[in-house]
Amino acid sequence: QVQLVESGGGLVQAGDSLRLTCAASGRTFSRNTMAWFRQAVGKEREFVAAVSGGGGRTLYADAVKGRFTSSRDNAKNTVSLQMNSLQPDDTAVYYCAADAQTTVGLPTIQYAYDYWGQGTQVTVSS
Repeated sequence: QVQLVESGGGLVQAGDSLRLTCAASGRTFSRNTMAWFRQAVGKEREFVAAVSGGGGRTLYADAVKGRFTSSRDNAKNTVSLQMNSLQPDDTAVYYCAADAQTTVGLPTIQYAYDYWGQGTQVTVSS
């Protein structure tokens, strides 16, 4: 049974940093793209970042580019999202996702991902 479990969310002030971690179990994803999405109250789920299987390629949404960094540790089967200079607009539930296929690209649409975590809440106060 494949599971993705996010951790590291919380309540912070504007300008602070947080690091989210997603731990995968049940199979390895060392050759699979993993991604982060977020969903704010009343809004649709949106793409945040993706990292290739080897970790050498990353893609970020314009809203987080330059502030967020995604990386992975395939030995631990984890992917992380370092979030700096957080703003109230970053408040959302953050989800980790994994592609079951070994695709070459870095998909930004949620339907490209087969496995999802339960989400972790990030709240940024002004």
